[in-house]
Amino acid sequence: MENYVCARPIHPGELLKEEVEYRGISQSKLAAQMGMSYKALNDILNERRPLTPTSAMLFNAALGVEPGMLMRMQLDYNMRLLYSDKTFAKRLAEVRKIVATVTL
Repeated sequence: MENYVCARPIHPGELLKEEVEYRGISQSKLAAQMGMSYKALNDILNERRPLTPTSAMLFNAALGVEPGMLMRMQLDYNMRLLYSDKTFAKRLAEVRKIVATVTL
């Protein structure tokens, strides 16, 4: 199981939204408790906004969810999206080609 890779990238907002719903906390109440706008909280929970170290720490304070795990999830999510971006893959290939010719 240690080499398991999920078939799709998972935004930390998906996990956080499930936790908030499981606990029966309203998003508006949670946002107020965290000192965050409802829109910002809702955007994170609905995967429209990335989690930042600050918001990860706020979720830790409010829900007890480990901030390091949340940030690793966000990093993995970002990297998986980049790996699937064909335009970016072409750009990387060009950079590798340029670097390979310079170092020869």
